[in-house]
Amino acid sequence: MTIRRWRDGKGLAVQPLMDMAGYIGHRGDYHDVFLEWVKLRGIPVQMGSEVVAYDDVDPKPQITLKGGETLEADIIVASDGIKSLARPLVLGMRDDPISSGYACFRAYFRPTQAQREDPKLNKYMQADCVNFWIGPDLHLVQNTLRNGKEFNWILTHKDDGDVPESWFQPGDMEEVRRLVQTLDPDVRGIVEQTESCLDWKICYREPLPTWVSPHSHRIALLGDSCHAHLPTSAQGASQAVESAGCLAVCLDQIDSKEEVRIATRAYEKMRFPRTRASQTNGEDLRDRWHSVLKDVDEEREIDPEEVKIRNAWLYTFDAEEDAKTRWKDVRRVVEEELREGRIRPLC
Repeated sequence: MTIRRWRDGKGLAVQPLMDMAGYIGHRGDYHDVFLEWVKLRGIPVQMGSEVVAYDDVDPKPQITLKGGETLEADIIVASDGIKSLARPLVLGMRDDPISSGYACFRAYFRPTQAQREDPKLNKYMQADCVNFWIGPDLHLVQNTLRNGKEFNWILTHKDDGDVPESWFQPGDMEEVRRLVQTLDPDVRGIVEQTESCLDWKICYREPLPTWVSPHSHRIALLGDSCHAHLPTSAQGASQAVESAGCLAVCLDQIDSKEEVRIATRAYEKMRFPRTRASQTNGEDLRDRWHSVLKDVDEEREIDPEEVKIRNAWLYTFDAEEDAKTRWKDVRRVVEEELREGRIRPLC
């Protein structure tokens, strides 16, 4: 992957992809891997079943589906995203999104054959590649998939609008074209010819004091519902999978269903510090990218270390092994808190 100067595409730093986000692929393919794993093990998956309510009942918490059906279980894992319906129940209050001051225009499409053959457009459509263009208060991410046949771009820019966070809000391509007027011509053309895009308001939540329901301790938040990441973290899905692995180990260590509460409380204590560090890593990267070329002579040489992604420390970690190693110590802490009837907040 190459990190480039906004106006002319000059390479400022080159990094192995594994320093940033591992492998680039389509999330649909990623979903297929999980669904195949589940299918091979005979675990039922009930698709098209919207959850409309959670109920923190001990010892069998419940969910209610849109059709009116109620289901109960020994544990409910609410991996229901940044708009989590379970989070207000866990926190005991509403948790409104906070604007980050930025938004993303984003598009994913298959360029036409004519576009791929146009020498003014096709520099980044000949093979799979990953590039970042950075400038004052904005940056553009580009990657191609399936040997250049599919094209993805994300333009992050300052935004003070009050449009609710949404994954499906239509974007304004005229505004996109205005923002990229000064962008490197080698990529500007294909962005300008994009037919449509989405407008994604980048919101975040303050770190949560708990990820587990207060009464039964049997509804546990997971992934974006409790540790949402900025796009510059490139870690949202990865940290969700790590958290799932940690929770699975904790559940595997208990001796009975009555100890589910010990597993969920140990899980949140193990995972909070790491996910918080991963989140702030993304904030640091965005701030460095948006300020390194601000108020400086654009011709000056930029130290590559000023703009490189600093994610390498994330990849030597084994979440499951970590949970196994720390289980006994964390369990003792949780058991003491449960005896006292006072769960210490994560933050």
